[in-house]
Amino acid sequence: MESILAFLSTDVFTFNGQSFTIGQLLLIPLLLLLAWLVYGLTNKFIIRRLEKSDLPPDVKLLIRRIYVIFSIVVLVLLILSLLRVPLGAFAFVSGAVAIGVGFGAQNIINNFISGWILMWERPIRIGDFLEIGDVKGTVETISTRSTRVRRVDGVHLLIPNSQLLENTVVNWTLIDKQTRCVVRVGVAYGSPVRQVEELIMRAVDDHPDTMDDPAPKVFFEDFGDSALVFDAYFWIDAIGERDLRQVKSDIRFKIDELFNEAGIVISFPQRDVHLDGRLTLVRDKRTSE
Repeated sequence: MESILAFLSTDVFTFNGQSFTIGQLLLIPLLLLLAWLVYGLTNKFIIRRLEKSDLPPDVKLLIRRIYVIFSIVVLVLLILSLLRVPLGAFAFVSGAVAIGVGFGAQNIINNFISGWILMWERPIRIGDFLEIGDVKGTVETISTRSTRVRRVDGVHLLIPNSQLLENTVVNWTLIDKQTRCVVRVGVAYGSPVRQVEELIMRAVDDHPDTMDDPAPKVFFEDFGDSALVFDAYFWIDAIGERDLRQVKSDIRFKIDELFNEAGIVISFPQRDVHLDGRLTLVRDKRTSE
């Protein structure tokens, strides 16, 4: 036993006046293994409690990220304390690393800080429907470097967090899911406009997803070239473009059905051609021969 203790007490190297023995170096992997087991158990407990709670998904993600960083900080401080290493010993090293990181990893740090801002301030949350330029999709997760967005066609995009803070982002569901829709229809000239208004309003009111407040409105928008133009404005609770297209499609089907029953014609482009003078038919002599 004495020989084992003597072996473990053997100095391996010295750093900043502090000697490190074999026993101290062997203690590090044991502490890491123990910390990994404790972290795994506590992390599972936290995940189960979060799943049972009614917190939003982005808040759950933020709590899990904070717990991970807290665990790492506690583990590092514990190892340094057991090894009797003062934090001041790393002052020069940390300063050099900070300078190197500042020059060589500006984008990474920018995206890292932006990710924490997104998770803390919550201008963009998990499940939100975003419009970024020509891209429309649903936020699936917010990591420390990028945000994963599932586009409406099913393609996944990884967008750097800094772009979400520095560029204009349309968040359809930031405050609520209420979205205004417009359905335009044109009827032939001579159609009973009041009856057209009534039928369009009936088609909108009969749909279960349209809202009563704000109330839907039908406007006689314009005398078009080939049609009397009507616009129906209504509000729905939508979480994406797919819901909007589905509701508007249902209302168009219903309008077409009601118009057919009432004998109202949905217009189409028409042109009247007027010829001035007399029309003369010229006969081709080669054809007659």
